[in-house]
Amino acid sequence: MRKILLKSMLKGGAAGAALAASSIAFAQAPVYDVNNSGTAELEKRITVLERMVDSRTDMQHRLQQQLDSMQGEIDQLRGSVEVHTNQLEKVLERQRELYLEIDKRVEALKQSTGQSGGGASSEQTQRPTRGDNTSLDSSSQPSMGEDEAYDNAVNLILKSREYDKAIPAFRSFIDDYPNSQYSANAHYWLGQLLFNKREWAQAKEQFSEVVNRYEQSSKRAEAMLKLGVIAQREEDNDTAREYFERVIAKYPNSSAKRLAESKLDGM
Repeated sequence: MRKILLKSMLKGGAAGAALAASSIAFAQAPVYDVNNSGTAELEKRITVLERMVDSRTDMQHRLQQQLDSMQGEIDQLRGSVEVHTNQLEKVLERQRELYLEIDKRVEALKQSTGQSGGGASSEQTQRPTRGDNTSLDSSSQPSMGEDEAYDNAVNLILKSREYDKAIPAFRSFIDDYPNSQYSANAHYWLGQLLFNKREWAQAKEQFSEVVNRYEQSSKRAEAMLKLGVIAQREEDNDTAREYFERVIAKYPNSSAKRLAESKLDGM
């Protein structure tokens, strides 16, 4: 009986051991497979994410290059607009000056016609003396000479575009007619010619004359703006900023104010 019982226990133990071994083998195999599968999937996802990041980085670089290119084009267009706006303002200002000169000459012609008529009637009764003719010539000749000298200097710029000849013409006009009604304009034109030749010191001298001596001149705002630009070219940003701010404060409705604001924005 004991032998039979012992055999039964040995068979049962062997069966249990076999069942336990198979259970362990079955449990370990799936864990190993699952781990390998998860790692491979994770690596795939990381690879996809890296490709997406690289693609977005390249796209950002391309967009930045396009933005830089567009910004450069905008700056060029803005500069062209400023130049054309400035030129248009000068043309309009010159037209206004010409209208004023025409009105002045028409008025002078009317006066001279009236004086000639009065002289003719008086000549029937009394002949003028030589001294009277001398005083008449001396009073009328300088005015005509002043107008002609100014017109000739301006025409060297606007018509014949002989800028090198215009510089001595304006210098001569300023020397010959220091108290002329065109003095402010003459100083401004001379300063502009010297500015175009990058002769900053001499241009600054002429623009300063307009700013300091002719507060009612229509050229004062533009001259003040040019002084700021010259200071900026000379890398004196503090002085440049001061001039630009003065233009904005004193001439809020002028084209020079808009240019001064654009200059300040670019500093």
